[in-house]
Amino acid sequence: MISSTHPYDDLTPDVILDAVEAAGFEINGRLFALNSYENRVYQVGIEGRRPIIAKFYRPGRWSEAQIREEHVFADELVAADIPLVGPLTMPSGDTLGRHGDFLFAVFDQHGGQAPDTSTTDTLYRLGQWLGQLHNRGATDSFRVRPELAILPGIVDNSRFLTEHNWVPDDLRAAWDSLIPDLIKHCAHRIEDAGEVEMIRIHGDCHGGNILVREEQMLFVDMDDCRTGPAIQDLWLLLNGDATDQGAQFGELLEGYEMFRPFNRRERHLIEPLRCYRQISHCAWLAKRWDDPAFPRFFPWFTQGRFWSDQILALREQLAALQSPSVSVPGQN
Repeated sequence: MISSTHPYDDLTPDVILDAVEAAGFEINGRLFALNSYENRVYQVGIEGRRPIIAKFYRPGRWSEAQIREEHVFADELVAADIPLVGPLTMPSGDTLGRHGDFLFAVFDQHGGQAPDTSTTDTLYRLGQWLGQLHNRGATDSFRVRPELAILPGIVDNSRFLTEHNWVPDDLRAAWDSLIPDLIKHCAHRIEDAGEVEMIRIHGDCHGGNILVREEQMLFVDMDDCRTGPAIQDLWLLLNGDATDQGAQFGELLEGYEMFRPFNRRERHLIEPLRCYRQISHCAWLAKRWDDPAFPRFFPWFTQGRFWSDQILALREQLAALQSPSVSVPGQN
């Protein structure tokens, strides 16, 4: 049999159902693909119970040991009564299954909507849960999952984009002149933050990875958990101008510090982290371009307009890096 051009081409409905059945579930044949780009995620019908969610990890992204560390951390959080959707122990007796070249996990199905972070009560409650999550994250360390390294990430990802000719020729000079300035000012902000404690964090704690239903909050998708600063799990919940973000930050910290102290100097990392995220997102799209789903769902990535918009956004980011860091009202 001739191999497909991309590993996910081999992940057919029959393969998915066979994998879940081999793990010990009594499937009913119902299968529904859910929106996911990095991994492949499906709702799978099970006889006599609610459907489950099966996640097939992207081959080559994480090693088996790295995925198992994710599962161990998730299980710790669930055991600590932190509202998180962790992997199920399958009838086969493991949280991680293997079928052919694919590693996969299954989860209970949960519904809900993203939290309304414009309300102070929601931010306060999110802060409480994140304080507890970080308390647990600080009790041990990852051994094989990577650390969130801001400057190396910006340097490596921007170099990847230029070396592989993703930045259009007519915009290359603008890009090349902008990146060193961004790196320089990110470095200044990182110096302002000083020594920062690095702990196990969720890693991608934006509103889309939090479900709210009947006043109950639930964190999902630990796929990006890693070692990093606590602020990484807070800043993605902030929006609006500097004044708005300061007020929101204050509400988060009021809840957070009910359970865990927060190093206020970590606020200097927000704009470097934002810069890292912008450039890393571009590199992520470029590195996944051999996956047929990416050209189909992100056709604008190869268009000049996208890259001119990115340069504009990064110029605005440079201005933000040169402005005072967000602060909590009433504090320096």
